[in-house]
Amino acid sequence: MPGASSDVTTRAATLAQTSMPPIKVFAVARPTPPARSNRDIARDFLDLSLQLESGRELKVLSRFEGPISVRVIGTPPPTLQPDLGRLLHRLRSEAGINISQVTNANANITIEAVPRAEIRRHLPQAACFVVPNISRLSQYRSAKRSRQTNWSTLTRRTKIAIFVPSDAAPQEVRDCLHEELAQAIGPLNDLYRLPDSVFNDDNVHTVLTGFDMLILRAYYAPELHSGMSRADVAARLPGILARLNPHGEHIAPRPVSATPRAWIRAIQTALGPGAGPGQRRSAAQAALRIAETSGWTDQRRGFSHYALGRLTQNSDPDYAQNQFAAADAYFRRSPGTALHRAHTAAQLAAYAIAHGRGDVALNLVTPQLAVAEQHENAALLASLMMLRAEALELTGRIAEARIVRLDSLGWARYGYGADWAVRAKLREVAALNPLKGING
Repeated sequence: MPGASSDVTTRAATLAQTSMPPIKVFAVARPTPPARSNRDIARDFLDLSLQLESGRELKVLSRFEGPISVRVIGTPPPTLQPDLGRLLHRLRSEAGINISQVTNANANITIEAVPRAEIRRHLPQAACFVVPNISRLSQYRSAKRSRQTNWSTLTRRTKIAIFVPSDAAPQEVRDCLHEELAQAIGPLNDLYRLPDSVFNDDNVHTVLTGFDMLILRAYYAPELHSGMSRADVAARLPGILARLNPHGEHIAPRPVSATPRAWIRAIQTALGPGAGPGQRRSAAQAALRIAETSGWTDQRRGFSHYALGRLTQNSDPDYAQNQFAAADAYFRRSPGTALHRAHTAAQLAAYAIAHGRGDVALNLVTPQLAVAEQHENAALLASLMMLRAEALELTGRIAEARIVRLDSLGWARYGYGADWAVRAKLREVAALNPLKGING
């Protein structure tokens, strides 16, 4: 979203300062079952489970054998425990994994909540991370360069630590729980080619999807066990997936090309920490060239356009909107990209509002509210609602705008955390509205 002046005062911001409503949370998960061929899922399972993000092949499958116990230590924020409880329930009910929370020190998985600064002291670019064979962050410094914490040496998992921030927004903490716990018990790799999975470094999906739960259910199928080779796993997967996902037996496979390391590096430079604005834009342009040369028409092509749009929206808004429109066109043609389109719609709607086109913004935003809610993205949902409120004001529906804006605040408190962050988001979105005399 285009930035805004920090000294902007709006009616919404004034309201937030005096009466911030209670935080809102998602009560019921509504994952969508995967709609792809079991042959494609088997290919994805093997690449997720027997390969590291670096591309290095793993010799054997590793997992926990028997019941899995989880404990929480450190200084967890108030929302961590409810979100963890919901996640563990989903893992039991959707993935069939025998996992439960305990309080004793010999738990298989220890989740330690520590200040964000502590995490960045160890891994400057990480919001959270997971490590095998230790249980406390204090043990990590001496162990991180040893074989003890090397995932490639594991043949069976017995003890794993997850480190999450204690002072981040509730949604960020929850997202860390989903991603890191899924890696602690399941696949170690991420694949950019997956449109509907948290096992993807594009960070579009932040809670475990229907595809992810199927992967984890297969990971703990009785036909598999720790120490199996890739060939052994591959031989058993067709039968496992036919049993767990019979619908996938009747869907034609879709061939997909590998993701070049050069594209991955370019995307990481463009969207990750450490690079300057010029380097980011150049990297995003390089990623798009690779996507075009590779002939991609899937969500990776769309994401290349989206990344370039994000990095040029302040310096060249018109060019950025062309990139967002191109991204949406590719997402529209790719299955499993509803959430991608919701993110893109927010960018397109912001541009429309800044140009006084409230009706256009409403048409863009309104269908995406249900998408953001289904995928449990409170930050996106709040942003879409704030954009809708500004679009309603542009079309003269002032009273309705006030209600929508107020309703967005509870979701914003979960998605953005501190009240000052919620107010900053309100100011940022309000600054787009030309009726308030602060845009442009």
